[in-house]
Amino acid sequence: MSANPFDTPPLLDAARSLRGPGNMQSKRMRLNSVRRYAVNHLVTGLAVLSTLLVIAPLIAILAYLIYKGASSLNLAFFTHIPAPVGEPGGGMANAILGSGIVLGLASLMGIPIGIAAGVYLAEFGRGRLLATAIRFTADVLNGVPSIVMGIAIYSLIVMQQKHFSAFAGGVALAVMMVPTITRTTEEMLATVPHAIREAALGLGVPKWRTVLSVSLKTASPGIITGCMLAFARVAGETAPLLFTALGNQFWSYKLTEPIAALPLQIYAYALSPYDEFHRLAWAGSLVLIVMIMVAVSLVRIYASRGVLKGAS
Repeated sequence: MSANPFDTPPLLDAARSLRGPGNMQSKRMRLNSVRRYAVNHLVTGLAVLSTLLVIAPLIAILAYLIYKGASSLNLAFFTHIPAPVGEPGGGMANAILGSGIVLGLASLMGIPIGIAAGVYLAEFGRGRLLATAIRFTADVLNGVPSIVMGIAIYSLIVMQQKHFSAFAGGVALAVMMVPTITRTTEEMLATVPHAIREAALGLGVPKWRTVLSVSLKTASPGIITGCMLAFARVAGETAPLLFTALGNQFWSYKLTEPIAALPLQIYAYALSPYDEFHRLAWAGSLVLIVMIMVAVSLVRIYASRGVLKGAS
């Protein structure tokens, strides 16, 4: 008779059977861990690749513009108006100023209207017929070609005033900005937790003050992003300005007169048969995209500092 009772064949088989499933489970856990590790790195690699694919066109365009237009940038480009045909030199100072005036006017009109419409849709217009109509109109306007918008403003404003003007150009760009800002504001306000609104209302804060001080402040980073997207979209538009602002070869400050703009000047120079004008068109394109990047970056930096300051 054996001294160790576990040495008997039945008990030995039982002990092995108890150890077997544990080993299988351990192997299964290791395989799952390796699989998760591989899937995690694969998805991370795909995300990085997608990011590079998104950034690559912008980098390529910016590099090509620098290659073609940087050599034409000088002090005269930023301080002189276009030179007559056949004369060297000249610049786009009036077009840079005109773009600033038209875009500033469009922002002053389009951003408040777009944010107000988005606030109404998210906070006050739920289930109302007017809200449905506003939302449908914004979606339709988002898909309207810019040249159609220019023709519409030409019929409504230019033909009534009997002349082209910077004001008409600003209105055309503002109308194009409103749908993007409206829908972005509505979506961003929808992400604000209802508990925050209820807490403010429970303290006796009026509805309008809750919207301004709580909802809009919480959703401000996303709303600012929407405003910058709308601004960047219209900053390079040419077709609406052809029917409204028309362009100007000289200095112009009045809102009731035709005004120069970088997209218009680039378009005119690109169609000309002169190499000097083509060179200035590339330089103007570079300045235009840099202006958009700088404006968007400055607003984002200022907004992020404001949010962090409010949070602290």
